[in-house]
Order: sequence, then C-alpha cells, then structure tokens
Amino acid sequence: MKTVRRASRHSRKGHSEPTRAKLLKTAGEVFAEVGYHAATIRDICARAGANNGAVVSYYFRDKLGLYTEVLNQLIRMANVEGVRNALDQDGSAEEILRGAIRARLRGIASGDLSGQLLRIMVHEFVQPTPVLRRIMSRVQQPMYKRVLRLVGRIIGFRADAETTRLCAQSIMGQVFLYVLLGPVLSPLRLELKMKPGQVDKIADHIAEFSFAYLRQVGSRHGSVRSAERARKSKG
Repeated sequence: MKTVRRASRHSRKGHSEPTRAKLLKTAGEVFAEVGYHAATIRDICARAGANNGAVVSYYFRDKLGLYTEVLNQLIRMANVEGVRNALDQDGSAEEILRGAIRARLRGIASGDLSGQLLRIMVHEFVQPTPVLRRIMSRVQQPMYKRVLRLVGRIIGFRADAETTRLCAQSIMGQVFLYVLLGPVLSPLRLELKMKPGQVDKIADHIAEFSFAYLRQVGSRHGSVRSAERARKSKG
C-alpha cells in the first residue's frame, strides 16, 4: 500500500509540472500583451486550459506571485548566471568585460524571451509595479557595480565617478539595443537579428568600439594627472 501511495504522489507531481509551466508561459504572454494591471487570473487560466483560479493560488498564491515568477523566469532566461560568471573571471578588465558582453548576447541567440520582457517593461513604464524594480535591483545592481569597477580600472577613475558611470552606461546601452530592441526590429533590420554564428562578432564589435573610447579617456586622464604631478613638483 505504501508503494502505491508513493507512486501516486510521484504521478501527481509529474502531472503538476506541465500545468505550472503552461501557466507561466500563458501568463507571460498575457502580461506582455496587456500588462499586470489589466491582466486577469480568469483570462490566464482560460487560455492555459486550467479549470479555475484555484490552480494559480496553489502554485503562485496570487496574481502578484505569478507575475513575480514570470519576471524571475524571464531574467533567468536572459543568461544572467552566465554574465555573473563572466564578471567573476580573472583577467584584464577588458577581457572580463568582453566576456560579459558575449555572455549576455548569447542569451538572445539561445532563444530567450527578450521581446516579451521588453513588452512587459513598456507596461511597467506606464503603470509600474514594485516587482520589476525589486527584481532588477537584486539581479542587476551587483553586476552593475562590478562593471563600474572594471570600467574604472580601464580609464583610471574611481568606480563611483560620473565619468565612469557614463562610460559604463554607454556600453550597457549598446548591449541593450540588441537585447531589447533586436527581437522587435530584426524583421526590419537584418543586422539586428541575433544568430548563433554572429553573436561573438557583434560582442567583439561592441567591445572594441567601447574600448577605443575608454582607452582615449584613460590616456587623457593619465596625461592630466601627470601634468598635475609635474606642477606640484615644481611648486
């Protein structure tokens, strides 16, 4: 009897995973279409083929819990772990940054749902929720600080200097063009279509384009510091 009960529990667990996955997939589509505030549990369940809203309560507690897990899943699919690992590697600042750019763009080539995340973010701009801000703060802030330190090493500025922040944001902006707008604009602009074979090529272009300016800033900053030291020594 005990064996039968264990088998029954495993069977229910096995059937529950597809249901949960279907709810997440459908909820992601609905939230991307109409946003969190306009989405309803009834509509999500109907499109997912679920009997009633109780199934959402069972897996996610409520609509906010479902929305939170949808966003967590989208962030995970963005190859965040790969970017973290790249930023934690040893090497020169330029090598580490190049690796992080490649890791993020490879997330697109592997088929992540950047277009869906972009549409959800557009709804967030109009009617924000605390969820996305909380998730982005938890996930992105540590990586952003790491990028600031790397950029600061290249240009010779402190990580919290305004010049460092502007440079870091410029690099991130180039990456986000492909991450967020690529899925939307690629039908019109073929160069934005991320295929596995061209990911590293695009990543290297972003890296070299950025490093050319960073080296120039670093060289200029070094010259200014040398001149200041020379003046002080004469004084």
